[in-house]
Amino acid sequence: QVQLVESGGGFVQPGGSLTLSCAASGTISPISIMGWYRQAPGKQRELVSTISNGGSPKYGDFVKGRFTISRDNTKNTVVVQMNSLKPDDTAVYYCIIFVAGQVYWGQGTQVTVSS
Repeated sequence: QVQLVESGGGFVQPGGSLTLSCAASGTISPISIMGWYRQAPGKQRELVSTISNGGSPKYGDFVKGRFTISRDNTKNTVVVQMNSLKPDDTAVYYCIIFVAGQVYWGQGTQVTVSS
């Protein structure tokens, strides 16, 4: 059984910052990829950022240098630091991990960017 616990979502004004964290537990060794996707109302789920177990990051095109992803393999956690947030970043953000060819999703955390 795999459990993903997300934290750090909330409300922020445009230009502000938020940090999302996800902790994975259960039968999850080894985790190949960890990361985040998001889904805004009426839109498809899209890649925010992922990071391999070797530390190689990948970002969605919209990120444009505003976000930084990191992971701690000893704690099975992944963190995304999000800066210069815009109203278009408003969405539910989902943690994701890949383990032995299977993908697991968190329940999601809401991020709202508004003045």
